[in-house]
Amino acid sequence: MNDIPSIIQELIKFRNERDWEQFHNSKDLALALSIEAAELNELFLWKKAEDVNIDKLKQELADVFAYAFLLAEKYNLDVKEIVLQKITQNAANYPIDKAKGNATKYDEL
Repeated sequence: MNDIPSIIQELIKFRNERDWEQFHNSKDLALALSIEAAELNELFLWKKAEDVNIDKLKQELADVFAYAFLLAEKYNLDVKEIVLQKITQNAANYPIDKAKGNATKYDEL
């Protein structure tokens, strides 16, 4: 079962009921995504990772997903497909024998 399309449909329904599509151009969705990612980062600022507030983490992560899904939908991109393609690309860039346990960027392995 693929839940991503149903999540995107719920986001679109929510957006359309409020007449917010007019604000959801590609630039503003990308900016909103970046701002929400910064808010996610802020949860970890100046504290240990294990001290993060999980409820706030869920809220900010949901915002990041929502804007990413809406941006993908804007370009008719299949989220599952593009993520799986990226995993395949990363597997080629980071072969296990060179990358396992190593945080070095692929072009320096």
